[in-house]
Amino acid sequence: MTGSLSHPGRVAQGYRRTTTIATVRYACKAVPVLVALSLAASGCASRAQEVLRPLAVAPIGTTRVTMLVATTRKPSEDPGKLFSGDRGTAISLNSVDVSIPPDRNRKIGEVQWPSRMPPNPQKEFAVTQVARVQSEGQALDWYRANRNKKHQVIIFVHGFNNTYADAVFRFAQIVHDSGTDAAPILFTWPSRGRVFDYLYDKESANYSRRALEDLILQAVKSPDVSDVTILAHSMGGWLAAEALRGVAMREKSIPAKVKNVVLASPDIDIDVFRRQFTEMGPKRPHFAILTSKSDKALEVSGWLSGGVKRLGGSDLRPYAPLFNELGVSVIDTSAIATNDPLGHNAFAESPEIVRLLGRRLAGQSLDGGQASAADQIGVSAANFAGSAARLAVAAPVAVISPEAREILKEELSSDGAPIKDGQIAY
Repeated sequence: MTGSLSHPGRVAQGYRRTTTIATVRYACKAVPVLVALSLAASGCASRAQEVLRPLAVAPIGTTRVTMLVATTRKPSEDPGKLFSGDRGTAISLNSVDVSIPPDRNRKIGEVQWPSRMPPNPQKEFAVTQVARVQSEGQALDWYRANRNKKHQVIIFVHGFNNTYADAVFRFAQIVHDSGTDAAPILFTWPSRGRVFDYLYDKESANYSRRALEDLILQAVKSPDVSDVTILAHSMGGWLAAEALRGVAMREKSIPAKVKNVVLASPDIDIDVFRRQFTEMGPKRPHFAILTSKSDKALEVSGWLSGGVKRLGGSDLRPYAPLFNELGVSVIDTSAIATNDPLGHNAFAESPEIVRLLGRRLAGQSLDGGQASAADQIGVSAANFAGSAARLAVAAPVAVISPEAREILKEELSSDGAPIKDGQIAY
């Protein structure tokens, strides 16, 4: 008897020709985006350097965000950078304090990068303190000093093309603008912060999976922590999904304290996410996926990946009823305007989305059920419609045929499947 472990319904005939055509089409679309990426890279090169060197005097009239930063990056000898884009051999921990300018001097969603050193804290982000965390006791002391009444933690995993400083300032902006009071923990992996190092960054994310697993497990196993939310952006979404899959395999299921996972513009192959989601097991946290068909960065990623669409850059509305049954919310942000020409950072730069995250980031319920998508997320449909964002989870059930629904449910929900017509569902 001959069996096949390929995806059901996928045939080899014509596949190579179809793939070639798709790749050419993606390449044509990717050229102008690569030009935009080049221009963005030249703009970033003019930024002030050594921005992580703390101010000599603490500023007055600003807001402070204190975060615990865990990294797999290699330490830098430059105290103004702290860590490079190279891979380290251990997980390093630091406490970092960031000063945010007064609200009258900035807009929600903006990271006001220092134009020179030292920065002007009234108009620019500034680091006010950096301290090494050298033991588990010191880490626990940091958490107890920064926890809220509900003992909630939020772990942020940044995406491709981020330096250590990029990740710190972006997370400080998200924490401040969203209004969350959960204890903020940043996990920053060895991205070189260069747009043409995509493959290096992808391998660095792979290199960091076990470290993120350990961080998640350390958080949930602490009796002082009651609730963990994971927010991951872009390539960090792939890393977060892989880490959760690894946690599920190590612990036999994902711990109940991990209640919410938000994947913003996830740079994940759709087929790969299906496998990751399945292998997390039946007891999964609630997932919220922010997608946009206008995401140019994910178009390039799809081209680099052989023309396979990315989870964060696809129209997921046809799958919305199934996702809802599985505890997954889908938010389509295609129509939201941001200052990012690539349309890749709406989760942090759009005032509507960052406020939305603030309402639900700190472990608040995002459970599925009979409630509408707007009710699940905590805003009225009328108010959210005014922001031009489309909540996709309300798509009609009839969009998917009953046969297709059963196949997808079996793939995403079962631990195994019998041989049918010479194939085993995978």
